[in-house]
Amino acid sequence: MQQHVFVSPDIKSSQFKKIKKVIQNAEMRIDSFYSGKKSKPDIIICSNPEQYQKYCNSTEGAGCSLGTPWESSFIILNMQDLDVNVASHEMSHTELLKRLGWWKVTMQVPQWFNEGLALMLDKRFVNNPDKVGQYFDYMDEWLYYTRGGQEILELESISSVKGFFNGNQQYVMLAYMTSGLEVSYWLILAGNNGLLKLISQINQGDSFTVSYKKVERMTKFKRLKQLPVNPLRLPDPDKN
Repeated sequence: MQQHVFVSPDIKSSQFKKIKKVIQNAEMRIDSFYSGKKSKPDIIICSNPEQYQKYCNSTEGAGCSLGTPWESSFIILNMQDLDVNVASHEMSHTELLKRLGWWKVTMQVPQWFNEGLALMLDKRFVNNPDKVGQYFDYMDEWLYYTRGGQEILELESISSVKGFFNGNQQYVMLAYMTSGLEVSYWLILAGNNGLLKLISQINQGDSFTVSYKKVERMTKFKRLKQLPVNPLRLPDPDKN
């Protein structure tokens, strides 16, 4: 197997080709989205729920990621659910961790942004290569899970890991779709290099909130009036 990839001894060698291909394709998505891949997480492939629970403290989910203040990062994947979407999702978390560091990701970056970025690489829910089309698709998903906008989750309530996952499956799915809606919208406003600018400004000492607003104001998006209003956003006081 590849360096940094550890496979349960219960997994047959006939599965190694699939594992290698999934990881390579996921790494290509990371490389494209982040304009280069910097992270090198250890990847652990589990063969059963008991092994998965040992690392992730849960039998639910197809994958999880872990990081430490000492720049170590780990991705744990279930062999039975292994695919490019799951691997890409978890790699996005470890890539952001590598670029910002454990402290900034844990203390400054809201969980909705971390999960929203991961969804941009995870095509299980929305698969649209066009940024504007992607936002429209997330709007559709969001309207479905909010019952037409009647049961909204505010971004503030899903800023922490605890708040994001503090509910049943319906709640967590709404948290994900809320994140996808906001982040897909922001990526349109921020432009092609917006994410890299945000990461750079945070590393230079700006807060996440300041950087997030500053980056989206740098780009004049010509088609903004064609987008449906983002229902998660309050009016900008600077524009009044």
